[in-house]
Amino acid sequence: MSFTAGKMPALPIKRKFLTQRIFISMIQKSITKEELKELYDKDFPLWVEINLELLKEKAYELVDWENLFEEIEDMAKSDLKACISYLAVILEHLYKWDNFRELTSAGKEKGSLSWIKSIEVARERIEVLFYRYPSLKAKLQQELDFAWKDARVRIREWLREISKDPDKFNIPKECPYTYEEAMTRDLRKELEK
Repeated sequence: MSFTAGKMPALPIKRKFLTQRIFISMIQKSITKEELKELYDKDFPLWVEINLELLKEKAYELVDWENLFEEIEDMAKSDLKACISYLAVILEHLYKWDNFRELTSAGKEKGSLSWIKSIEVARERIEVLFYRYPSLKAKLQQELDFAWKDARVRIREWLREISKDPDKFNIPKECPYTYEEAMTRDLRKELEK
């Protein structure tokens, strides 16, 4: 099947499930490469289907490479973003444990056990992602400061929720924990002491 440079075969007027032979059904309306780029924002699933078929058919000159590269890059970052978010939860709850247990209903002696549980769950989720994508382990260590910035925002939000002025607390701008401490500190043992 041959294509005119810059033009793709017609798209059906009504959107339907696009099969592997997408080009056969694309006869009613021509779509330019620019229109394909517009689909990226207007109808992302259709944009994906069309680009996938273009790649399968080796019609590389028609592929929306710019947005495709962006999507591939975002895919690579999404699991790291998840790890950073889990690390932020760990840092947030470590800091609350160390500094705000007296503000919980259980008081300083018991603290909030929910913080311990959330730390454990976040660590388990990170470990699952490390198992699936081993390269994330080295990358996450480099994101400690960014995770702390997120944790700090969460701590300030929590203080507002419990009617405390976050500016009256000296929450450090730099992360007070090492990566190793965030990933291994055992609050349950500390609770037993």
